[in-house]
Amino acid sequence: MLNRIMIKRKPSHRRGARNKHSSRPKKRRPTASDGVWIYGQHAGLAAIANPKRQIHQLFITRKFLESHGNELPIDDFEIVDRGEIDAILPADVVHQGIAVLAEPLPEMDISELLECVAGNKRAVLLILDQATDPRNIGAVLRSGAAFGCAGVIVHDRNAPAATGALAKAASGALEKIPMVRASNLRQALSALQGAGFWCVGLDGSADKMLGDAELGARLALVLGAEGKGLRRLTRESCDDLVKIPITEDMESLNLSNAAAITLYETTRSG
Repeated sequence: MLNRIMIKRKPSHRRGARNKHSSRPKKRRPTASDGVWIYGQHAGLAAIANPKRQIHQLFITRKFLESHGNELPIDDFEIVDRGEIDAILPADVVHQGIAVLAEPLPEMDISELLECVAGNKRAVLLILDQATDPRNIGAVLRSGAAFGCAGVIVHDRNAPAATGALAKAASGALEKIPMVRASNLRQALSALQGAGFWCVGLDGSADKMLGDAELGARLALVLGAEGKGLRRLTRESCDDLVKIPITEDMESLNLSNAAAITLYETTRSG
C-alpha cells in the first residue's frame, strides 16, 4: 500500500533525470485483473485520499502534476505520457491525465449501513430498484453527496460493479457515500422500516405529488429503473408512493435527475 503523506513538490525538468518520479516506465504495466482502474481528476484524487482504498499504482501526466501536484496526498507515483494512460484504460474515456489502480472498496451490508446511521435522526437513504447504468448510478451518488445522503442501496441483480465509469460519473462521491448491494430489496426495505425509516417510492402513476407528501425524519427514497419504474413487489413494500410533477411531453425523468430533484425537495422541506 502506498505511504500516505502530504508533500509539496516541483517536477524535475533536468534533461535525462532518473528518479522514482521519472517518466521512464520501470514496472510491468498492470492489467485490469490487478485491481480497479479509477480515472478522472475528482475521482482519482478522492480515491487516493480515501484511507479505505488500497492503492497499487498511480499514473499521472506531467501536465496533471503541474496543475494538481499539491493536491496529491501521496508521494509514490509515475509520470507517463498521456498515450500510456490511454493504452491501459478503455477506449475513449476522459481520464484528465490521472489513472489509479486500486482495490475495490470493502463491501458493506444493510446491517452495517444501519449501524453507521444509528445516531442520525434525520438520515436519508436512496434505494435504486434494478438500476443498471454505471454512469447513472455514479450521478446518483454525486447528487447524494451534494445533499447529504447517508447511503445508496442498489439491487444486486444486474447492478454494475463500482469501477471506473461509475467512479468518474460520481466525481469523488463513491469514496464518500456507502454503496450497498442488496440481493432482496423487500427484505432491505423491511430492515429499514424496522430501524425507523419511512420508505417512499417514486412512481409516475402515484396520486400524490412529492411536494405534498408527509416525509418522515428518517427517510428512504426508492427509485426505479428508467422506463420500467418500480417493480410491483418493491412498490407494495413502500410506506407511501409519490410522483414528481412533469409535463405530458415526457414520460419520465432520467434516474439521476429524479434523484437530485427528490433529494432537493427533501432537503427544502426538512
